[in-house]
Amino acid sequence: MQQISEKVKALAQGPNNKVFKYQSYSLNRVTYHTKERDNARVVQNSGVTLVAKTMQVASAKDKNPIVSDMTFYGVIDEIWELDYYNFRILIFKCIWVDNNSGIKVDDLGFTLVNLIKIGFKNDSFVLGSLAKQAFYIEDPKDPAWSVVLETPTKEYFEYTNGGELEETVVHHHCFTTGLHSVDHSMKDEDEPPCIRKDCDGI
Repeated sequence: MQQISEKVKALAQGPNNKVFKYQSYSLNRVTYHTKERDNARVVQNSGVTLVAKTMQVASAKDKNPIVSDMTFYGVIDEIWELDYYNFRILIFKCIWVDNNSGIKVDDLGFTLVNLIKIGFKNDSFVLGSLAKQAFYIEDPKDPAWSVVLETPTKEYFEYTNGGELEETVVHHHCFTTGLHSVDHSMKDEDEPPCIRKDCDGI
C-alpha cells in the first residue's frame, strides 16, 4: 500500500481559516502588485497571463471538442496566501479578459486586449506559480485596447572567457512575429551613423 505524503494530508485537511492578503508579493524574483496598488503608482506590476489546457468547441452542436492550450490575460485583484500550517500556497484572484470579445491580434502580430471586457467571473483564482507577469500598453490608435508585452523569463547565463565573468545576458523572445527581421550583415561599415539633431539625447 502506497504511503500518503504529509503534503497531501495537509491539502486534504484544508488551510487555516485565516487568509493572509497582500497588495504586493515577490515570487521567483518577480514582484506582483494588485490593481489597486498599481493605480497609486507609476509602475505596472498587476498584469498576468496564464496558459492552460482547455476544451474548445466550434459551436454548441460541436460533437468533436479539441483539448489545446489557451492563453488567458488579466490583472490581479487580490493576492492571497493560504496557510496549510507546514507550508503556504500563493494564489491570485484575477480579473480576466473575455477570450471571445476581449482579445485580438493585429496585422503586425501583436496581441491586444480590452481590459473592460471581463469574463470567467466564476473562475478567477490561479496559483501564483502558474501565472506569468505581463504588461499592458495602451494602443495609441484605440485607447480601449492595450498591447500585451510579456516579461522575459528570469534565466541568466554567465559566459566566461579565460576564467573571467562576462556581461550577463537575459534571453527574451520577440514580442511579435509579424515584423520582418533586419539583416545587420548588409550594413555598410563605411556608412556614417544616423544622428538626430531635432531632439535632446540621453
